[in-house]
Amino acid sequence: MPWQVMYLSTDALGERVAVTGMVLVPKGGDAAAAPVVGFGPGTSGPSFRCAPSRFIDQGAFYEQAALNEMLAAGYAVAVTDYEGYHENPETTYIVHSMGNALIDAVRAARRLEEAGLSESAPVAFRGYSQGGAAAMWAGQKQPAYAPELDVAGIVGGGVPSDLAAVGVALEGADPFGFLLYSMVGMVNAYPELDLESYVNDAGRAMLTAFENDTCTLELLLDHQGKTVPDYFATSPYASTPWLERVAENTLGGRAPQAPVFQYHSKADEIVAFGQADRLHRDYCALGVPVTWKTWDGIGHITLVYRGNEDAMAFLADRFAGEPATSNCA
Repeated sequence: MPWQVMYLSTDALGERVAVTGMVLVPKGGDAAAAPVVGFGPGTSGPSFRCAPSRFIDQGAFYEQAALNEMLAAGYAVAVTDYEGYHENPETTYIVHSMGNALIDAVRAARRLEEAGLSESAPVAFRGYSQGGAAAMWAGQKQPAYAPELDVAGIVGGGVPSDLAAVGVALEGADPFGFLLYSMVGMVNAYPELDLESYVNDAGRAMLTAFENDTCTLELLLDHQGKTVPDYFATSPYASTPWLERVAENTLGGRAPQAPVFQYHSKADEIVAFGQADRLHRDYCALGVPVTWKTWDGIGHITLVYRGNEDAMAFLADRFAGEPATSNCA
């Protein structure tokens, strides 16, 4: 049973913000006994029409298989749209407040009387790509932001943990549109960065398209092989304020207090492998029980689907109370 919801969260500057999403509960069974998975969708795109809950409602959500498997396993799922999906959209994309939005989606689900969930239900955070970063941010933030949650585990695949490292690898590459979106998302989170002061005419046209029409497919197809100078008179990444904000949004500085399953393809062409490998090593150094799995020879999008089986097995073990293992070196 699905419900579209709007709930309060906290933006990157610590201000209250309304966020939309969706709560899904399995048919049959005892909702009060169901665990709750906070699910962070992968990149959906900057325009209002791209909100993940809209795609779910339309039957066009590219991670529907993951939702179906979680519901079939008896889990309730709280899906966040993240910030900014409204008329005149201001989607923030890959900033740390994704973690707040994901945590607060779980809180909203547990407080939704119609859903019948328990406010003491065990919780997990899960996502891939943007959603993987959201899950990790939720894990890092939860002990201070939502200490009342009983978090059993965290699953993150294809995680963009270091925006600078991801961005360098995208320069001149076919998926360059994702770097553009990360810049637009950053300035939506931090308006003082003033992206429009950097753009050229092509950049202004790009910003208009992002507001009005661009979703994931357009990010993939419309900016192939482009570089920062194609859209910007001067690079924002040459600016100290930009670099400081990027640093603030780098994962790995704080230990999640729940076991982590992190996975990535060594052949990932969108989210650089090396920075994700560093994240898993950072968590290991902080004493987090991490299960780290890599794939060879498959792309970022393929792993959206190939990773489901392992993600589901990890969630099942955590919700069953099985002791977490770690392959930290």
